[in-house]
This record gives sequence, C-alpha cells and structure tokens, in this order.
Amino acid sequence: MGNKLRIGITQGDPAGIGPEIVAAALEGGVEELCTPVVYKYSGEFEPGKPTAESGAAAVGMLKAAVADLKAGKIDALVTAPICKENARSDDFEYAGHTEYLGAEFDGKPLMMMVSDVMKVALVTSHMALADVPEAISKDKIVEKLRILNRALVEDFGIVAPRIAVMALNPHGGEGGMMGTDEAEVIAPAVEQAYEEGILAFGPMAADGLFVTGEFTKYDAILAMYHDQGLAPFKALAPDGVNYTAGLSAVRTSPDHGTAFGIAGKGEAKADSMRNAIWAAVDICRNRAAWAEMSRNPLKHYEREKGDERTIDLSKSEI
Repeated sequence: MGNKLRIGITQGDPAGIGPEIVAAALEGGVEELCTPVVYKYSGEFEPGKPTAESGAAAVGMLKAAVADLKAGKIDALVTAPICKENARSDDFEYAGHTEYLGAEFDGKPLMMMVSDVMKVALVTSHMALADVPEAISKDKIVEKLRILNRALVEDFGIVAPRIAVMALNPHGGEGGMMGTDEAEVIAPAVEQAYEEGILAFGPMAADGLFVTGEFTKYDAILAMYHDQGLAPFKALAPDGVNYTAGLSAVRTSPDHGTAFGIAGKGEAKADSMRNAIWAAVDICRNRAAWAEMSRNPLKHYEREKGDERTIDLSKSEI
C-alpha cells in the first residue's frame, strides 16, 4: 500500500450534507496522512430536496468507488450518507451501505460504531423491530462475536478484548417474566463463545450497562438490534464512526444521516466525517501490522529479542 494510503471518499446523496462535510473534512490536514480520492457526481441538485436522481447519483459514486477498491486503485473507502429510500431501485435493492458491501466483498459484514468512548456492534441492523426476535439465534450471536473479536484484535490492535453482550428484553428478561430469549438463546451463545476463547460476558441489561458506566470495563459491546446500540452510542459519542467490520475491504462513514433539513445552510459539522477518514487510515495500518506480525511470528519475536539471540532457522539442524 505504500507509505501514503489512498482513501476513496464518496459524497453520498448530493441533496444532503455529504458534499459539504466532505469538503470541510478535507481542510483538516487529511492530506498529511493519506491521499484522498473524492468521487463526485455529474449534474446539479438542490440542497435539501432529495430526488430519485440524487439517489441514483449517490449509488453511481458508490459503485465507482467499490470498483476502484476491488481493483486496488484505492486502499479504503469512506462513504458520506445516502438516503436509503431514494437509493433503492432495480439496480440497487440493498437496505444500505453495509448490505451492499457485504455482497461485493469477501467476509460477512458486521455493523460497528467506533469512537474513543466505546465500540458497539449489532447482531441485527436494518430491520423492523418486530422482526428482531425471530432474527436472533444462538449461532448468529456466536458468529457476530467471532467477527467482532477478530476486528478488535486485527483492526484495532486490542489484545484479548473483553466484549459485553446485551440482553434483548427489559431487565434481562427478569428471570423469564419478561422473555426467555436471554436464557434460551443469548446466554448459551455467550457460553459457547467463551469456550472458544472469546472473552464475552452477558447477557447484560441495556439500561444498567450504560447508566452505571459499566460499559467502560469492556472493549466493545454487542447489541441485539439497531437502536439498542446506536441510541446510547450517539448520546455518548456524537462524533463517532460507522465501520463495516468483517470484510476483506475497509469501509467507514460518519455516524449520521443525510440531514436534508440543514443541507446547504452552512450548519453541518464535519467532525464525524473527518474521524471516519482517520479511522480508515488507522484500520488499514493496523491490518497491515497484524498481517506482518502474523506472517512469521517466531521471526518477529526473535528479532525483538535482539540480534544476538536471533535464530537462523535455515541453518538449524532441527
């Protein structure tokens, strides 16, 4: 990848705040650490007035960036917000960026919100709340824990990460009085993950985990559904980053939407977009460092011990 990473940046729905926050973010010294490659749209769109055409423009930029990411022309992707309703078409039938990228790259996507305050991942993401209980299973939770644990180690450089797993029902089901999902599904999943060497703990009631500050004892939190994880995250980390973990490609985005109501008024803040660019750079570097360290761990270990203790395995009689 070279010393200076090439970070592709899409402007999102051109009727939203995407173009504004991209421009503002690039004024914050971004070029000192990476080479930004901005994907723009053709035509003019009125701020605050999304159309099918503005949605199509957002999808067009996204597809162009993904093609370049696959071809190795850029090293990571940062996406400004799109309007899921306007973006949907016969050519783009995905619920959002996460689902589309999951279909385009190797691996299984995990929606993850990251900041210096906390990291939150989701078992289910873009679906109706009524559909969540049926979508949660022991196997699915274990799968998400495996992906999350690996991301924490390889993408964020956390050794032996501790993961808090949230309950689904109020008060963790209250011993079965408010639901049995915890005892029948979530707890067995946590137990299996722990047996696999993943430091997962739970299920934990959502209100107690956040109100008491208990979440600070963990490196990440696995929430059962979208708002359960994102509501406290955005309240405590308003300038966080949305990261699609679990894929062969690196993609981040700001943790907010298109904000059509303030588009073009000069009120949009670029902090989250800027953090998304920094995060993409950091994750790429962490992945490269992990790959290098994992390639030959014995050689790496001996080199750190000093030249006088280096073992030349090619000359060994073993």
